[in-house]
Amino acid sequence: MGTMKGAVLPGNSTVELRDFEIPKPGYGQVLIQTKASTICGSDIRCIYREHVGKGPEAYIPGTIAGHEPCGLIVEEGEGLKRFKKGDRVIVYHISGCGVCHDCRKGYYISCKSRHRKAYGWQRNGGMAPYILADEKDLILLPDQLTYKDGAQIACGFGTVYEAIEKIGISGNDAVLVTGLGPVGLAALMLAKCLGANKLIGVEMNETRIETAKKLGLADEVFKPGPGALEQILEATGGYGVERAIDASASDGGRQLAIRATREWGRIAFVGEGGSCTFQPSPDIIHGQKTIYGSWVTSLWRMEDLTERLVRWGIHPEDLITHEFPLEKAGEAYALMASGNCGKVAVTFE
Repeated sequence: MGTMKGAVLPGNSTVELRDFEIPKPGYGQVLIQTKASTICGSDIRCIYREHVGKGPEAYIPGTIAGHEPCGLIVEEGEGLKRFKKGDRVIVYHISGCGVCHDCRKGYYISCKSRHRKAYGWQRNGGMAPYILADEKDLILLPDQLTYKDGAQIACGFGTVYEAIEKIGISGNDAVLVTGLGPVGLAALMLAKCLGANKLIGVEMNETRIETAKKLGLADEVFKPGPGALEQILEATGGYGVERAIDASASDGGRQLAIRATREWGRIAFVGEGGSCTFQPSPDIIHGQKTIYGSWVTSLWRMEDLTERLVRWGIHPEDLITHEFPLEKAGEAYALMASGNCGKVAVTFE
């Protein structure tokens, strides 16, 4: 079928474009023409700066990067059961074994099998004009959503929705989000859809603060520091928020999320890496608070989110502040690494 260029991350904060054969789909597989592929913070942390990650984020050198792909099925392998040529699809970015307990619950992310392979980490991902995917890893993209919407759902929005479903957000709740990178901004957007009565963000980067304000995603945005806790308490009548989501992955951000949450409240940790130092008795035990860990989402919940985004009439692509062609993938990754942006996308004609 010929060759294509794919973006590989050698781990020294550069991007290499290499030649790859355009793959041929086997049994239960499809060939997808990539339409949009966005960049995730985990890409920067593990495979752009450090080259080889640990555990499930163990990047195999020479793999095409990109675990947030969305596109159009252009060729079918044998044995397909649901999807077909011409379908617009999101790729759930972990291909689980399909038969372990977690996979049977739809949580391919938690698959422990040696057969587990993540797109963009251990098998070729979306930073190329074509991506080979297993049919079982696909989510149908409705016509009302764009390919850039779909790329956002593939990781960031799906991840946030899972955390929100764990802690529960409704019109009863004031919600705090610490860290307003793409994941934090997605958390505000979804919390707003679910009716949160007050939305508070904490962020130091001016570009991201402006993005949150421009999109009307936060009632208040405070900068981190000694006075942030007092500002959040003041904004909530002295009680604190009912729900908090940490997307900062920083010790300070996590501490603030815990301490700014009122008694009986719930906190979700979504940002990856880093540490957290807190005093269990005054910080969570005496306040009867609960901290949830949340990692990506399940296939069924990603399908639910996709359907609900259509009903809510919102577009995750609104968080994309910069787009690049594949030839300028190096600039795209460098911008994402700088933090002076919202979401960064590589788009294909």
